[in-house]
Amino acid sequence: MSGGPRQEPGGASGTRPFDPDAVRWGPDALVPVVAQGAGDGRVLMLAYASREALAATLATGDLHFFSRSRGRLWRKGETSGNVLRVRSLALDCDGDAVLATVEPAGPACHQGTASCFDLDAPGTGAPPPDGGSASVQGFAWLEALWATIEDRAARRPDGSYTVSLLAGGPDATGRKVVEEATEVLIAAKDDADAERTGADRVGTRAALAGEAADLLFHALVALAERGLEPADVIAALRARYGRPPRAVPKGDT
Repeated sequence: MSGGPRQEPGGASGTRPFDPDAVRWGPDALVPVVAQGAGDGRVLMLAYASREALAATLATGDLHFFSRSRGRLWRKGETSGNVLRVRSLALDCDGDAVLATVEPAGPACHQGTASCFDLDAPGTGAPPPDGGSASVQGFAWLEALWATIEDRAARRPDGSYTVSLLAGGPDATGRKVVEEATEVLIAAKDDADAERTGADRVGTRAALAGEAADLLFHALVALAERGLEPADVIAALRARYGRPPRAVPKGDT
């Protein structure tokens, strides 16, 4: 997005159009700003903005704050590159707090987590695998996909592909998962062949991404058909991730 944030009707969904002149500034001439992810509505961080910071946000489309510790204007991500691109701004009912709906370019927290409110921030949970740093891959968008699948499962609209799979039970959803898993394997082998021969991999990588997308979608539909939420899968992954390596008894290979 170029330029300032898009001022959609009503500002953020269901709110009044944003009016910077309506901000009720605190005694320190600052206003609290809550940054919320556009993809999943998750609260990413809380900071404070001055008049200058709010003007910079509106002018550039990147979220700006006033750093109280440094006493100066602060563009979020100015050092790390993890900027917050503003989709919309909204005032609360009293006009003394701002909600910024944003698209994050990386982790919002300086500790490397997606949100400053993450419980698995470094020092409070397990470190990233192999000592790596946390990164943002856009998984939050899957919330929107899951919401669509749930909606199809609840309303059962005519002509919906998802509904036809759900109506077929575990056999129908399972067949598609197996089919798409096979397509992922074929696409991966095609990409490996292209890599080995030095061929252009643009097409093979795009094909692999597409087949993996199909597999992920159909796996989610299979979960929905069984009434199992992705949160249960994530809980299983978290449990495995935090589990110490199993000691191999003598004689085991």
